[in-house]
Amino acid sequence: MAVIQIILWILTVYVGIGVFYNFFYAIACLLPRKGKIEVQSNPSRIAVFIPGYKEDSVIYHVAKKAAAHDYPENSFDVYVIADSFEETTLEKLRQLPVELREVSFEKSTKAKSLNQVMGRIEEEYDIAVILDADNEMDKGVLHKINSAYCSGFMAIQCHRTAKNANTHISRLDGLSEEINNSIYRKGHVRVGLSSALIGSGMAFDYKLFKNVMSEIDVISGFDKELEIKLLLEKVKVCYLEDADVYDEKVQSSETLKNQRSRWLASQVSFALKYYMLGWKKFFSEGNINLLDKTIQHTLLPRAFALVAMATLGSISFLFGETSLSLWIFRIFLLFTLAMFLAIPKRLYTLHTLNALLHLPFALSSMVASLFNMKKAKKTFINTPHHHFEEDEEEQGS
Repeated sequence: MAVIQIILWILTVYVGIGVFYNFFYAIACLLPRKGKIEVQSNPSRIAVFIPGYKEDSVIYHVAKKAAAHDYPENSFDVYVIADSFEETTLEKLRQLPVELREVSFEKSTKAKSLNQVMGRIEEEYDIAVILDADNEMDKGVLHKINSAYCSGFMAIQCHRTAKNANTHISRLDGLSEEINNSIYRKGHVRVGLSSALIGSGMAFDYKLFKNVMSEIDVISGFDKELEIKLLLEKVKVCYLEDADVYDEKVQSSETLKNQRSRWLASQVSFALKYYMLGWKKFFSEGNINLLDKTIQHTLLPRAFALVAMATLGSISFLFGETSLSLWIFRIFLLFTLAMFLAIPKRLYTLHTLNALLHLPFALSSMVASLFNMKKAKKTFINTPHHHFEEDEEEQGS
């Protein structure tokens, strides 16, 4: 009995640390913004990279909108990196004012695609912008990126937000994205730390990005590896919370399971790889941003924290551990408050409430992702995307 009690308390403390971490940054995201980036009129040369793997259903529309972005036409180029696209899609893309680059690998990854194409580019650029094949930039995004770059920021994360909310799963996925934005980006920047990267809607000093990417060859989670390498060089990531990049949210529980298994596999991998290095660099160089990132990788994702609290609470109740049950309840209340603070006020709607009623089904899919991790470590699991213009128009109305 004593051994079980010790294990339960250790697990409760572990979950509690993660909940307090989220609560601290949820509070921090409410702090006033520090400083202001001055608008720059002199346009830098920008290369917009859109790597895609079998993204035939969305790439033409996305590439067309990117090429028509409201930035001086002679100051930016759009590179569509086509991996395993159909010939009919390639023909359509060739009609657009974009640079089409075809790639092929035995095992495809985003890092390989980017590295191969950048290795062949002879043009000179100041900034590299990375989009996913389903991403669409809001008006003025490249101007805002240019202003941040000209203000001295070498790494920039835009505000990635949901493009669709057509299913309960997509609404929950969009809600999770905004909570991440509040905690891992906005909250961090408010206390003077580096923003987290998110894989797309990102911009970097071109030479820096090209050099760092040349050292990266991972199946998934290239943004995590990139972030670690930037933090090792003490490059701080700026967060542009008013530069919206619209991202398609997953629409089914099966897709959610596959996506989360990929994310979870990369998180576990980076936690094991960099945890001790984070502490070493903190004590030797005072690198608090790297330490924060490596600690972040060791914490339970929110979905698993919820499941853990429910499981620990049930077990402690069955074993008559009243004191432990009370602490788990307190941790749950803190977790709930943190989520309440991190959710943007614009999402306090009946649609969100209705989506939250389906949270148990989403949680079951995320727990199921644990059993898919082995596959995710060895093979790139692509998230399918769709083009649904009607839904976008409805959201804008």
